[in-house]
Amino acid sequence: MTQHYDLIAIGGGSGGLSAAERAARYGKKCAVIEKGPLGGTCVNVGCVPKKVMWLGASIAHTIENAAGYGFSIAAVDFDWAKLKQARDDYVHGINDWYHTYLADSNIDEIVGTARFVDAKTVEVGGEHYSADHIVVAPGGAPVVPDSEGAELGITSDGFFELDALPRRVAVVGSGYIAVELAGMLNALGADVTMLLRREHLLRNFDAMLRENLMEEMLGDGIDILARTQVTRVVREASGSLCIECENGQRLEGFDKLIWAIGREPLTAELNLEAAGVTRDGGGYIRTDKFQQTNVEGIYAIGDVTGQAQLTPVAIAAGRRLSDRLFGGMTDRYLPYENIATVVFSHPPIGTVGLTESVARDTHGESVKVYQTRFTAMYNVFTERKQKTAMKLVTVGAQEKVVGCHIIGPGADEMLQGFAVAIRMGATKRDLDDTVAIHPTIAEELVTMR
Repeated sequence: MTQHYDLIAIGGGSGGLSAAERAARYGKKCAVIEKGPLGGTCVNVGCVPKKVMWLGASIAHTIENAAGYGFSIAAVDFDWAKLKQARDDYVHGINDWYHTYLADSNIDEIVGTARFVDAKTVEVGGEHYSADHIVVAPGGAPVVPDSEGAELGITSDGFFELDALPRRVAVVGSGYIAVELAGMLNALGADVTMLLRREHLLRNFDAMLRENLMEEMLGDGIDILARTQVTRVVREASGSLCIECENGQRLEGFDKLIWAIGREPLTAELNLEAAGVTRDGGGYIRTDKFQQTNVEGIYAIGDVTGQAQLTPVAIAAGRRLSDRLFGGMTDRYLPYENIATVVFSHPPIGTVGLTESVARDTHGESVKVYQTRFTAMYNVFTERKQKTAMKLVTVGAQEKVVGCHIIGPGADEMLQGFAVAIRMGATKRDLDDTVAIHPTIAEELVTMR
């Protein structure tokens, strides 16, 4: 017998859980189907454990900087295993909470892999479940190339399984995951080499952010090899890894190789064809602005859509979808413009809105840019004079702010408020008319000339 629901979410990550939870608030009968730990990538192998490791790495930098403030620290021991255990315990606590929360919200938890039978029915472990509305939110997984010996490396998932700090690590990739992992490992004491297929880190970010981050990472001792394509990975007799590159270069003596070259949607197992749902060449499910796929009653949210692959985006899209379906908010949807994001690099990056190049392509001569680069007070007293850089991108006679880009200490925390201002249509004059909080780094954004 087929069990029927108002809404089924395929995927127990941020998007699926949020859609089901909001629908349950409206009194709807809901189920979440998940084969792995609840919480998805973010909770288990993404944002949450990543931030724990970043905080640990930041403490390592603070210890290095302590001498500039008069502290003499003779010897410091770092216990990777202790931090890993504390991090894993924290993550498991979140997992357990989700189970309780679903039960308390009368949302059924179905464990297993969902496969479509038709546009209204899915099968899990031999049982059939139907729903008026099905939300496809299975998330994504790290990509491993088809190069010879690629299986000798690990992905970002494998990073969180490491039982000890590697002595020497190669990180292949140039995106935010590669940058974050390289920075953490370097700060905690590993010798890190980054291999970039092209010229730049964070290719789609503003040039100011890319250039300043490259400078800071090189200054921290990370070896960055641009235009380096891996062709083969070999296990040497010593047990270490040798990386052979397209240009003939051989890089030897690595304990670990981490692939951070992108992610792919987990759509292959869903049997979407049975429901008539189409995918693009990359396996992503395309939707309209209401998260509606090409099949009525089937929706897609989160990483599986290929749009703004961020946890808060999936949460917001899931909640708005259920508001529209069950809350009478017929025009409710998530606009994908002006979504703020942070890269937990060292130093951190905060960015929202248009890059300078995109703004100039779109608005031409009406673009005016304000920027600054300086040594923050904290770094005046540290041995390494890390720089902070900021940029405001404005358009039109009123100088409406359409982009805000920050790299430096506290960028991750200060961006949120400015993101609200930009979403509300703030102009440069609005920022100028705001009384500065002194002495802070953030005040530079309201005093820039």
